[in-house]
Amino acid sequence: MANLAKQKRIAADVMKVGKGRVWIDPEATEDITEAITKEDIRGLIEEGIIKKKQKKGVSRGRARERAMKKAQGRRKGHGSRKGAKGARRGKKRLWITKIRGLRRRLKELRDAEQIDRTTYRKLYNKAKAGEIRNIAHLNEFIKSSGLMKEG
Repeated sequence: MANLAKQKRIAADVMKVGKGRVWIDPEATEDITEAITKEDIRGLIEEGIIKKKQKKGVSRGRARERAMKKAQGRRKGHGSRKGAKGARRGKKRLWITKIRGLRRRLKELRDAEQIDRTTYRKLYNKAKAGEIRNIAHLNEFIKSSGLMKEG
C-alpha cells in the first residue's frame, strides 16, 4: 500500500480536523497517490473518496439512566451519601417542616373544638420550645394528659 501520510495531512488541513479524523477510501489509493495539491484533495473530498470521520464523544446515556433512577428515589442509600447529616437537609429546614406540621395539627384540634383555646396555647408553646417531637408525640401527649375534650 502506498504511503498516503502527506495526503492525509493535507486533507486534515483542508477539512480543519485532526489527522485521526481523516478517512481515505482504501479502494481509491491510486487516485489519492496522484493528488499532491490542496486543490486535488478538495476534489477528492467532493467525490467522497476522502471523508471526515465523526467526532468521538462520551455517551450521556448511562448518566441519564442514573438520574432517572435517582428521581424515582433509588440510589440514595447510606453508601451514596457524602457530607454530614445536616449537609443534605439543614437543621433549620427540618425544624420548619416539623413545626409547621405540629401547628397545623393543633389548629385542626382547636377548630374541631377537641381542645380549648387555653390548652391550644399551652401545647403551641410546648411545640415551640421543642418539647414535642412530632405529630404522633403530640397526639400521645394529649391522650395521656387527658386534655382532649369529651364528646
